[in-house]
This record gives sequence, structure tokens and C-alpha cells, in this order.
Amino acid sequence: MAKVYLGLGTNMGDKEMNLRTAVQWINDRIGEVTSLSSFYETAPWGFVSDNSFLNGAVCVKTELMPLEVLHRTQAIERELGRTHKSVNGVYSDRIIDIDLLLYEDVVMQSPELTLPHPLMTERGFVLEPLAEIAREVVHPVRKQTIGELYSFYKAMLKEE
Repeated sequence: MAKVYLGLGTNMGDKEMNLRTAVQWINDRIGEVTSLSSFYETAPWGFVSDNSFLNGAVCVKTELMPLEVLHRTQAIERELGRTHKSVNGVYSDRIIDIDLLLYEDVVMQSPELTLPHPLMTERGFVLEPLAEIAREVVHPVRKQTIGELYSFYKAMLKEE
């Protein structure tokens, strides 16, 4: 069984229901959800929108391999009504976004998937909920805990 961490986000419709439905479907289709963070309201990142986001993170125990997890999260996104993914740094409003952040200590780069998620350490809306449920987990590339990375992120914000 592998421990997988997923980031969740939504900024359309009934946001809390979108996240709760995604969590239930993740539990049903990917593996047992063993931890769920609080939900955090955040501003859009990388684009302008009148809609704030609701973000969270989950830990899942799964027997699936990383690409299988990715494909199932993408299927959940489509079934919940997501019509397109962000491409080349162009972001837009979305009913649901599920990002595969960490899969155990796997480091991989393929055309389809990069692990750990390449932008996770730059995004407070990912680090804050992840730190809530995975504070002591070590980032396999940075060799720092998620708690340390989140503290560093917060300190960088204060300096700006």
C-alpha cells in the first residue's frame, strides 16, 4: 500500500459540496482516505477571477501506481464537470481540481506526470492544508518536511 497526497481545489458552484464529493469518490475509486485537512478559502493563483477558491488536501492509502492514480483523479474531475485542464500556465475557473502532490517518496518525470508536484512548494493554498495532515512528511527532492517548507513559504511572504 502506498501513501499518496492529493491537493483539492474548487471555485465554482457549491464549493464545499464539490470537495466533499471529490473526497468520497477518491475514497471509493482510488483508496482509503486516511486524512482530510480543513478547507481553506484562498484567492485565485495564476489568473484573475471574481471567485475565491476552497482548497484542501487528503492522504490516501492505495494499491494503484502513480499513473493509475492520475488517470482516476482526472476521471473524477471530468465526471464532476471539469471541462478542461490548465495548459501552459493558463488557468481558469474550475468546478474541481485534483493534483497528485506526493506518492510515497517517488521522484519521477514523464510527459504525463511529474512527482513530486513541481509547483507545490510555491503555492500556499497547497502547503497550508498539506502541512495540516502531513507536517512530518519529507519532500523527496527538497529533503525538508512539509511543515518546514510551509514555514519557509510563510516567511518569504512576510519579506515581500
